[in-house]
This record gives sequence, structure tokens and C-alpha cells, in this order.
Amino acid sequence: MLIWAALAALILFSAATYSLGRRRVAPAAPGARIHSLPGYHGAYVVLWTAVPAALLLFALTAFGGRLEATLLRADTPAIVQTLSPAQTDVFYDDARALAHRGTPSQTAYQGELKDALAAKTAQAHGLEQTLLFGALALAAALSVGGFLLAYRRLTPDFRARNRVEGWTGGLLTACSIVAVLTTLGILASLVFESWRFFEVVSPLQFLFGTDWDPQIAMRADQFATRGAFGAVPLFVGTFLVMLIAMAVAAPVGLFSAIYLSEYARPVTRSWVKPLLEILAGVPTVVYGFFAALTVGPLFRAFFNALGAKLAGGPLDGIGVYLMQVQNQMALVAGAVMGVMLIPFVSSLSDDIINAVPQHLRDGSLAMGATRSETVKKVVLPAALPGIAAAMLLAVSRAVGETMIVTMAAGLQARTTFNPLDTVTTVTVQIVTLLTGDQEFDSPKTLSAFGLGLTLFVITLALNIVALRIVQKYREQYD
Repeated sequence: MLIWAALAALILFSAATYSLGRRRVAPAAPGARIHSLPGYHGAYVVLWTAVPAALLLFALTAFGGRLEATLLRADTPAIVQTLSPAQTDVFYDDARALAHRGTPSQTAYQGELKDALAAKTAQAHGLEQTLLFGALALAAALSVGGFLLAYRRLTPDFRARNRVEGWTGGLLTACSIVAVLTTLGILASLVFESWRFFEVVSPLQFLFGTDWDPQIAMRADQFATRGAFGAVPLFVGTFLVMLIAMAVAAPVGLFSAIYLSEYARPVTRSWVKPLLEILAGVPTVVYGFFAALTVGPLFRAFFNALGAKLAGGPLDGIGVYLMQVQNQMALVAGAVMGVMLIPFVSSLSDDIINAVPQHLRDGSLAMGATRSETVKKVVLPAALPGIAAAMLLAVSRAVGETMIVTMAAGLQARTTFNPLDTVTTVTVQIVTLLTGDQEFDSPKTLSAFGLGLTLFVITLALNIVALRIVQKYREQYD
């Protein structure tokens, strides 16, 4: 609570220093030239006043608890050293819980252990107060010192704009570095955990095996299968659902974008485009409920009725099969996912098509081409890179979708290209494997990282191929 109060006070103090920084050079503005506008002077003072103190307070919030725990464990009582590592962790957690909230997780302490707990509780309380008030005092000193340092530098010739823009450039550089390091960290964690998995399971068995059954015994007293980690059924199910979704989203989204940008009247466009984009704001769990409760039963009723008509005739086998179709199938998940992807394709394609220079259309029409020929021969080739990017975004979203597949396609790993069968996908299996209390030394859990790394490599390869296709067929215009 004190941290938030300190942040609020820092914001108010920074607002006051901004006004003081503006006023220091504002009187000189009417009669003399100044290098930077008064607002830059105020912003320069605010940066030195607020940034160092705010970083310190955020560091205390993020790392104060770990620092306190480390200092608390620096001097372990002799009675605590006799405990097991798990019991020692519980002991220190109880000491910190008593110091902060007054309620430990366990209270079964007697004799010397009870005295040690009381001593560590008092030490934890003292460390908490020391770290908190020490950080607040240091933050106040940094804020006041930064203000005095920056305020003294303000003169009409001071290059405040350059300094402020330097801070902005540094912030942008830091954000870029964080993004790159985050990507590298994600990739490194995938590679490391996948390496542990492939030490137990052969990569050839994983990549080319057709049986997926990761249920293995995690303890000696458990009975389970030895496990099968052939990922082919998962990738087949993933790409089957993705292809069905793109078969729905790609033509509908692209044709709607062409209509809105080339044929629709402004009034029609102002109504239809927002209605299409509303689909992008619907949560995926809602699409999942819609697929499971509405689309699935409708598809099942349709195919069951069709099978009943075919049964007893030359196509009796197909009729019997269609009469056994259930609610969960790849077709249901792909169709609903395609509806979800329509606004991604439509909105991006519409923006790209509208970005094509108008003089290209005018030149085509002046040469006698019809509007449809202009769209086909001029507009679409010019917009090809952007349309390809929209399709790639939709494919990535389809490959990574989990909720719709879980509720509409089932969890059965099956190598099939039949859209009426139940299938599962890579992302659904990753969620299933990492849900609940898991042991990360088990091949069952580590297989999720193998799936993630393989999916990452396949997606990267698809993006590279798509970029090469775009570069080859892209039209160049002056």
C-alpha cells in the first residue's frame, strides 16, 4: 500500500516539477530566442525527477520479496538445519507469513523450533520494514536530487529537445532489446526442454510415428502404458482443421474486402465493415460454445438425415457411416474457426487494397478495362504482398487456436483426412499435457516442448516459403 502511495506522490511531484521547468524558460520566450520549447524543458525535468525513483520502486515490488527471503536464509539456526529441504522451505514460508500476515501455513512447532520460528519472524518483519522504508527514502532522495540537477541546467540555450528525444530513443532501443531477448529466451527454453525430451524419445519416432499415447507411469506404484510419442496424428489434425478454416475464411474474407473497397457505396461500407470487425472481438470460448451447441448438432442432423436417405441403396456403406457421425468433428471446428478468421483476412486485405494508388485504377479504366478486369489485372497484383500477409496471419491464428478445437473437434489423436472424424491438434495437446500438477522430468510433460519446437520450425518454414512466393510474383510500380 505504501508503494502505491509513494507512486501517487511521485506523480504529483513530477507534475509540479513539469510546471516549474516550463516557467523557468517561459519568460524569456517573448523577448529572446530559446533552443527548445518550454514543454521540452518541463519534460526534461520530469524525466530526471520521476524515472530513477519509479524504477527503484518497481524493482522493490518485483524483487523485494526474493531479497528478503535470501537475507532471511543467510543465518540458518542449528535446529532448522536438521530439517529436510522441503521442511526448511515450509519453515521460512511460515516465518514470512507470520511477519507479513500473522497467519502461517503450519503451526505445529514445539520447543527450540518454535523459538527459532519466533526469532525468524521478528527478523523477517525487520527486514521488510528496512527494505520498504529504505527504498522509499532512497526514492525520495533520487527524485529531489534529479529535480535539482535538471532544474539547474535549464537555460534558454539548453538543448532540452535533444535530451528528451535521446531519452525517447533509449526507451525505444530498450523495448527493442527486450523484444529480441524475449524471443531468444522463448526459443532457448523450447530448445533446452526439447533436448531433454529427445534424449528419452527418438526424434525419428516423434516425427514419423503414427501412435500418440503419452500416458506413462510417473511412479512405480502406478499402472499405465509405456507411452507412444508419434506426433504425426497431431500435425495431421492441426493442418486438417487449418485447411478447412482457410477454405472458409480466405474466399469470404478476400471477396468481402474486394466488395467493400471497390464496389460498395460509402454508406454500405460504413455499416458492413464495422459489423465484420465485430467478429474479431468475440472471445474464442464463445465460438467454442457456438460450435459445440449449435453448429455441431446441425451438422450431425444434416449428415444423419443424408445417411438415412442413402442407406439401403447402392451407397449403403456411406449412408451407414453418415448415420454414425457425432457432434465433434474436424469440419465443425474448421468451419467455426473460419468464421472467426474472416475479419482478420477482410480487414487487412481491405486496408491493403485501399492503399493501391488510385491512378492505377484510373489508367486501367481509361484503357477500356472493366471494373472487374481492373481488380483482377491491376489491383490484386499490386496488393498481393499485403494479401499474403493477411493470409499468413490467419494461418498462424488457425494453427494456434485451442478452445474451438477442444470443444468442437474432440481430443482423439487420429491420422485421418476425413473432415467428419474427431481429431486433435498440437496446441490442444500442449495444453492437455501442461495442465494440472505435472512433473517436468517425465517424457509426458517434456513432449509438450517437443511439440512446441516442431510447430515453431514448421511455421517458420511456411513463412519463409510464403515470403519467397511474394517476392517472386510481386508487381513493382513507380
